[in-house]
Amino acid sequence: MSAASEFDLVVVGGGINGAGIARDAAGRGLSVLLVERDDLASHTSSWSSKLIHGGLRYLEYYEFRLVREALIEREVLLKAAPHIIWPLTFVLPHSPEQRPAWLVRLGLFLYDHLGGRKMLPGSSSVDLGAPGPYGDPLEDWVTKGFTYSDCWVMDSRLVVLNAMDARHRGAEVRTRTECVKAVREGDRWMVDLRCTRTGETRRVTARGLVNAAGPWVSRFLKDGLGQDTAKKRVRLIKGSHIVVPKLHDGAHPYILQNVDKRIVFVIPYENDYSLIGTTDLEYQGDPKSVAITPEETDYLCSVVNRYFERKVSAADIVWTYSGVRPLFDDASGNASAVTRDYVFDVEGGNGKPPLLSIFGGKITTYRKLAEHAMARLAPLLGCEAGTWTAGAVLPGGDLPDADFERYLEGFSADYPWLPGPLARRLARAYGSRARIIVEGRQGLNDLGQNLGGDLFEAELDYLVEHEWALAADDVLWRRSKLGLHLDAAAEAEVEAWFRARAKKRDAA
Repeated sequence: MSAASEFDLVVVGGGINGAGIARDAAGRGLSVLLVERDDLASHTSSWSSKLIHGGLRYLEYYEFRLVREALIEREVLLKAAPHIIWPLTFVLPHSPEQRPAWLVRLGLFLYDHLGGRKMLPGSSSVDLGAPGPYGDPLEDWVTKGFTYSDCWVMDSRLVVLNAMDARHRGAEVRTRTECVKAVREGDRWMVDLRCTRTGETRRVTARGLVNAAGPWVSRFLKDGLGQDTAKKRVRLIKGSHIVVPKLHDGAHPYILQNVDKRIVFVIPYENDYSLIGTTDLEYQGDPKSVAITPEETDYLCSVVNRYFERKVSAADIVWTYSGVRPLFDDASGNASAVTRDYVFDVEGGNGKPPLLSIFGGKITTYRKLAEHAMARLAPLLGCEAGTWTAGAVLPGGDLPDADFERYLEGFSADYPWLPGPLARRLARAYGSRARIIVEGRQGLNDLGQNLGGDLFEAELDYLVEHEWALAADDVLWRRSKLGLHLDAAAEAEVEAWFRARAKKRDAA
C-alpha cells in the first residue's frame, strides 16, 4: 500500500450502507476512503431476499415511518438503476387462519397510498380458484388472493454500482483491506489499515470516521476503537434462503402467510429456479460462519408445501445461503418483530473528530440512510448540507426513458452477433456499460476465451478493471449468479484464469 495520506472521511465496511455513504459523501466534495476487509457485498448485502420493497408485514408492527420511506425509495431506485431493478407483481394467497381478508385489504390500501406511488400498479383482489397463471400452481383450497407491486434488485450489484459511482466522484475504494485500529489524535483519526492479501500496512488520517461494519459494528467499536459497547448493542438475526428448480411459470412471485404469522417469499430466480425465504432466528456465532440449519430447511419447505401443488423437500435444493442482519437491539422478544429501521450513534464535535456507527437498516432504504448519515456529519465536517442522490442515476442506469427492454432492443441491434440470452444478461448486469465489454468486437471469438456457459474473458477483464473482481467467487456469486449455472469444470476454469492473472501481476 502507499504511504500515509489524508482524507475527510474514512468509511469502514463495503456493504450497501458503507458504499452508499461513500458515494453520497464523495458527491458533496469530500475526500473519501472506503475500505472493506473482504470483497464488496461479501456478507449481509449479498444474502438478502433481493427485494426493493416497503415491507408489507412491517405495518403490523406500526413501522409506518420506515414503510413510507421504503415505499418512496422503490421508485427513486427504479429510476436510478433500471437495469438491475425492475417491478414485480406479487401474489398474496389469502389464508383466513392467519389474517382476515379485511385486515389484508387495509394493509394493502395503506401500502398503495403511504408512499405516493406514481409508477407502480396498485393492489387488487384476484380469484385464485379460477384457471390462470396465478392460481394454477396452488392447492385447491387457495381460492382468494391479492396482488400488489414491489421491485426486484440484484443486491450485490447495487453495492458495486454505488462504489463505482463513489470512485467516479473522487473516492478511493480499497477491497481486501482491513481497518485494524483507529485512534483519535487531536482533531483527526489515525487509521491503521492492512491488506489481507499481502499483509502490507498503511496509515491514513481522517477528519471523520464511519463504522458501517454491519454484523461486526459492535466488534469494530470494541476491537478497532477500544470502546465500551455495553450500551451499543447489535442484535444479529439470521435469515436463510433455499433455491430449488422453479415451482411455477411466469415472472410473478408469491408471498405466503405461515401459521406463525410470518411470511415466506417464492420468487422466480435466474430463469430456471425459485428462491424461497426467509427465516428469522437469533444468531450468536461468527457472522462469517452462518449457514442454514435442517430446521430452517424444513420450515421453508413446509410453508411452500402448504400452498403449492408441487411439493419440495431438502432433496430438491440446489443451493442455500444465509445472512446475518445487524439490527439495533430494541429488546423485542420476537426476532421477527425487531425493528428493521436504522439507528445512528454519533459522537464527536467541538474539536473532537466525529464517529458515526450504523445499527440496522435494509437495502431498500440505503440511500436515505446515507443521506441522513451525511446530514448528521455535514455540520461536523463543514461540507455541503443538501441532498443530491435522489435524482442521480447509478453507473449503467442511463437507459432511454429508464426502459430496459427498449435499451436491450437497441443493444442487440448494434451487436447482432451476440446471442440473445448473452445480450440480455450483459444488458441486465451492466446496463449502458455493457457496451464497454463488446465495443469494437466483431464476433464471439473477439471476446476471448469462453470459460463456460456464456462467460467470456472480455467480461472478466471488465470486472477486474472496473469492479474490483479479484477471485472467481467475486464474479460467480457477487457480480453475477453464474455459479448456479456453470458446472465444476467451468468454475475451475474461472479460478485458473484468476490465478494466472495474479501470477502475471505479481511478476510485473
